Amino acid sequence: MLNRASQPLVKMVDRYLPDPYIFVLLLTLIVFAAAVLFERQSPLAVVEMWGNGFWGLLTFSMQMLLVLVTGFMLASTPLVKNFLVKLATFAKTPGQAILLVTMVSLVASWINWGFGLVVGALFAKELARLIKVDYRLLIASAYSGFIVWHGGLAGSVPLTIATPGHFAESQIGIISTSETIFAFFNIAIVLMLFIIVPLTNWLMLPKEEDSIYVKPEQLQDAPEASSEITRPADHLENSRVLAWLIGFGGVAFLVNYFMNSGGLNLNIVNFLFLTVAIILHQTPRRLLNALHEAVKGGAGIVIQFPFYAGIMAIMINSGLAQSISAGLASFATATSLPFWTFISAGIVNIFVPSGGGQWAVQAPVMLPAAEALGADVARISMAVAWGDAWTNLLQPFWALPALAIAGLKAKDIMGYCLMMLIVTGVFISIGLTWF
Repeated sequence: MLNRASQPLVKMVDRYLPDPYIFVLLLTLIVFAAAVLFERQSPLAVVEMWGNGFWGLLTFSMQMLLVLVTGFMLASTPLVKNFLVKLATFAKTPGQAILLVTMVSLVASWINWGFGLVVGALFAKELARLIKVDYRLLIASAYSGFIVWHGGLAGSVPLTIATPGHFAESQIGIISTSETIFAFFNIAIVLMLFIIVPLTNWLMLPKEEDSIYVKPEQLQDAPEASSEITRPADHLENSRVLAWLIGFGGVAFLVNYFMNSGGLNLNIVNFLFLTVAIILHQTPRRLLNALHEAVKGGAGIVIQFPFYAGIMAIMINSGLAQSISAGLASFATATSLPFWTFISAGIVNIFVPSGGGQWAVQAPVMLPAAEALGADVARISMAVAWGDAWTNLLQPFWALPALAIAGLKAKDIMGYCLMMLIVTGVFISIGLTWF
């Protein structure tokens, strides 16, 4: 049934969803107009907000580019390639391929969102080499596992409020992860999604006549550049000793970091990917060959993230984000507040696709509402987190690394993601409200 229901969405999105760059330009104009019309900001003031915030995500943009690049380099090592190929052989049919890639993505994303984005897409490519399955749904399935990230070990909202010194500490204190990530209601939501997301992807498998396949030869890696030594500098470029000295130096840092109770974050994940890639590629030349292939897909990240930083600045500084949150919370009860918080967070996330940034916007609105109504603050915090994760299925911002690896465009997968948005929204709402 879902395969029939999803096809109109797939065709509609394929026809009307523009390139993510056009999408972010349209979002910029919409937010600009809304700030002027609803928040009574002058056009010049909004332009200043936009321009001043335009470069606010430079660090994060580089981190995201490195997620793509280091993950690609790691996955292109012989050891990891062989592991992915072996794991892919467990799937014998298109349905099994969809289920397997979704589960791998869910597990990886629950551990760390950057890890999940890269591993899911790379594993999907390996499956596509072995099994004739709709490539769009395969990549959409790999991306769909990303929905659990904010309820997992690297969720920025629960980790922020569990850290001493966070900006709302004077209001809510320190909230342990036992009340958020490891609370019954959150674990129940995660477990539900581990069942619902693979099943939904499997049920969306299109018929043969509606499927789009990719030929295995289209997914072949670029031929490795020659490592022939013709000049003295070539000895350094092909030196295993040089690569291993640097690589094992990185290992020493990581061991010391984790022994001193360091936690996973984006910088550590990138450092880990790069360190292991340096060691497994064995020579600097092989690593550089992989780097050359990896950077080809990073153009979308480089050009689009500054525009999202500008949008975030308008949303926050004009008061738009706060107005959306306050408007939805204004008619909530203690029981329904988690649901309306979830919905408002989902809406805000379309314009402010950053978990930490979104918490900074919504916490000043939602926390007083929770206290006034006597609602559970930990649950309200996780409602913001889940709303942020939920509409990532609609927002192509986070799909850019996966799309770059897969060689697809947003319109190719977002029809399936839209159906997943509808299905998962129901179950997350139930979990936040009734569990």
